[in-house]
Formats: sequence, C-alpha cells, structure tokens
Amino acid sequence: DEIDTIGKSRDASKFGGGNDEREQTLNQLLAELDGFDPGKGVIVLGATNRPEVLDKALLRPGRFDRRITVDRPNLAGRLATLQVHTRNIKLAEDVNLEKIAQATAGCVGADLANLVNEAALRAVRKGRRAVNQDDLLVSFELVIAGSEKKGTIITEEEKRIIAYHEVGHALVAAKQKNAQPVSKITIVPHTQGALGYTLHLPEEEKFLMSKEDILAEIRTLLAGRSSEEVVCNTMTSGAANDIERATEMARNLVARFGMCDEFDMMALGSVQSQYLDGGYSMTCAQETYAAADRETIKILRQCHEEAKQILRENRELLDKIAAYLLKKETITGQEMMAIIEGRDPETVDNYGASKSSQPAFRPSVPETIEAPAKHINIVSEPVPMPDFDEKPEEKKPEDTPEPPTDSPAEDKPE
Repeated sequence: DEIDTIGKSRDASKFGGGNDEREQTLNQLLAELDGFDPGKGVIVLGATNRPEVLDKALLRPGRFDRRITVDRPNLAGRLATLQVHTRNIKLAEDVNLEKIAQATAGCVGADLANLVNEAALRAVRKGRRAVNQDDLLVSFELVIAGSEKKGTIITEEEKRIIAYHEVGHALVAAKQKNAQPVSKITIVPHTQGALGYTLHLPEEEKFLMSKEDILAEIRTLLAGRSSEEVVCNTMTSGAANDIERATEMARNLVARFGMCDEFDMMALGSVQSQYLDGGYSMTCAQETYAAADRETIKILRQCHEEAKQILRENRELLDKIAAYLLKKETITGQEMMAIIEGRDPETVDNYGASKSSQPAFRPSVPETIEAPAKHINIVSEPVPMPDFDEKPEEKKPEDTPEPPTDSPAEDKPE
C-alpha cells in the first residue's frame, strides 16, 4: 500500500545521487521484481493515490504494467453495497434502497456502511424494531452535514437572514431549466459548520455538464448572497463558501473547459493529483492569467445580476417560502414546489422534489449542498441503470437479533 512512498520518480536535482536511501530502496525493489520466476505464478500488487509521481522504471512491462482504477461505486454498485449492509437489519415496508442509492452518488462503501449503521441506531433510539425510509434519509444527511445543533441560540434577525439565504438558493434553482431539483431546505444549525443548507438530489446520474449547466449552478450558488441583498439590503459572511465554489466553477469554465470566447480552446493549466483532488494549477503567462481573472470576474458578475433579477421577479414567492421556512425550520422540496404552484404545502408529505412534471425543468449538475457556512459537493458518474422491476425479496435470517425496544413497533416515518 502507498507504493509512491518508495517508488517516487528519481530526480537528480532533488536526490543525492546513488547514495540516497530512497533511490537505493527503489533500485532494490526493481531488482526484486525482475527476480521472480514467471512459472511460480507470483502476483505483486501496489496501491497508490498518486500514480503520476511513480518512477517510469517501476511501470515498465514485466513490473507494475497493469493499472486497475478503483473508483467510487456507480448506482448499481451502491445499490448492491446497501443490500449487503442491510442484509441483517429488519427493514420497514416503505424502504426503497434504489432511491437511497440514487441520493448517495459519490459515496464510497464506508460511507454507505456508516449510513446504514446510523439508520439502525436512529430506529433503536425511536423505539422501533425496523429501519424505515426516513431513518435512511436522515442518516444520509447526518453523514454529509453532521447532526443538528438544536442548542445553538440564533437571533431572530440572523434566522431571518439565513432563511432568505437558503430560500434564495432553492428558488433560483427552481426557476432555471438546467438546475437540479431541491430536496430539502433547513435553517437548523448542524455540527459540520452549517447554519442551514439546501439539499439538491438529482433525478438521474449525469457526467457531462454543458455551459448552461455550469452557469445555472453558479447562479444558484450566488443566489444566497443575492437574496440577502434584495431582501435584507445587507451582505453577510455566510456566503463565503458559496462564493468560493462559484469562483472555482467560473474559473474552470474559462481555463479548463474551453467555454470562453476570449481563449477559445486554449487550456491555461493542468490538473494536479487527480485522485487526491489536488486542484487545477495555472501554467500560462502572467498576462494570460490576468486576462483569465478578468473573464472569471465578468462571468461571476453577470450570474450575480441574473440571480438577483430572478429573485426580484419572484419576490412574492420568495417571501412566502421564507415565511413558511421560518415557521417550520425544515421543509421539503415538495412543500416548496407546492407554494410555487399555489397549492397548500401542509398537504404534502413526500420527501424530495421532482421537476419532471414541468417541461421547463431539467436535472443537470452533480449533487450539491449549499449552506451559509458549509458547502459539500458530490460528483456523479455515468452508470447503466439496473432493472428494479423484478427485484427478488431478500430473506432475513430468522435468528437475527432485533434491536431492543421499550415501545410498540412503528413502521411509519417519524
């Protein structure tokens, strides 16, 4: 494991020639690899998150000449992982693992195991013998955003600003055809630094983003600050992470994706340590770098103004949704869509929102959680959709111990 520790590329400018201990270790490793008898069937495996730093001699044929990428599981992989981890857990009739698998795009196996464990603990704390769908959904949010900090004291004015901030994100997303649907809005503080957040869950996994998709995401990110300006006539530090993410996306649009008229198809940098999210390093001249900054600012300014314009045109809806959020503290995307469509949100009990019934709406960009103090981005990947129509029911072991409880079993979500 971590073979880059001893297999890092040799560089005469950094190491002290043949006397360097690291280089001697690498030379000995290469000699040992060449000494195996091919007839004995010995297979040598090495793992690393930084394949780009490995020495070229280590990757020659006969040594580590086959690369196997272990990536994050796709939809089918996440579903299979969830089925494994829920094998010995009693599930309520309302549990839909396909929806949980779709919501957890970007999660690895350890994340899913933690999610199922948290759901089981929540069911026990609630005095139920079975894990229901609400347990799994709440546990998903617990894994990515932390638990609720109900003891945090927030002034009424701050709560009002946070509510308009989050509703700004959600409303601008709902009014754009390239934005993804809103699943939940909350102004309850969480342990991972968020004073509130807006959760977006896509209706399908996508891996290509058009220029319109990126611009729609930037408008959504900047809509929180825009809402503060339009309604409260002020600016707060809560938009810091939103601005950081929007700037990154605008810079990628200019420097990486070739979507800027100023630079056409010119790449201005390169990705560093792609498996470790090392970011994008600019390799262009200083004058070009400055011009790219100007284009980035131009895109951000335009998206900022467009977000404010959307909020001004829908000020009445903004006020209604914010008032409802202040009353309930946490609302679902379906409740928000009910207000937008003129229906009574109190009659809605579905978790999540769907834009499929409205021709103007299209899900697009990867899942994103936006919050005044916290932003989490999860990237989806292309997957073949599994066939869920004829899913066999898994048999539960009869001798599986059930969680202790002091109250009757309940299968309904809390």
